[in-house]
Amino acid sequence: MITKDSIKPLGKYVLVKRAEHKKSLGNILLPETSQEKPKEGIVLAVGPGAKDKDGNLQPLTVQVNDRVLFSSYAPREIESNEELLLLSEDDILGILEEVN
Repeated sequence: MITKDSIKPLGKYVLVKRAEHKKSLGNILLPETSQEKPKEGIVLAVGPGAKDKDGNLQPLTVQVNDRVLFSSYAPREIESNEELLLLSEDDILGILEEVN
């Protein structure tokens, strides 16, 4: 079984655990088939980055434990007991920050 500890992203790839999604809207229980999966998650691991045109390694912007928003078409789902996704940093739309 693939686990989050057995995957090491390469290059510009990021391992993300999809955020929990709500199963209800107000007091209305939604069936599984009508629920859209959330497009946000927590970064579990990041690749080393990619080389620029001069051969210098450019590290990724996102870091482990960042909460990120990503394109719904981007992730590659990994068969696991957790909702793990592998996506390119280019497919991450933003980092969600806590607002106090």
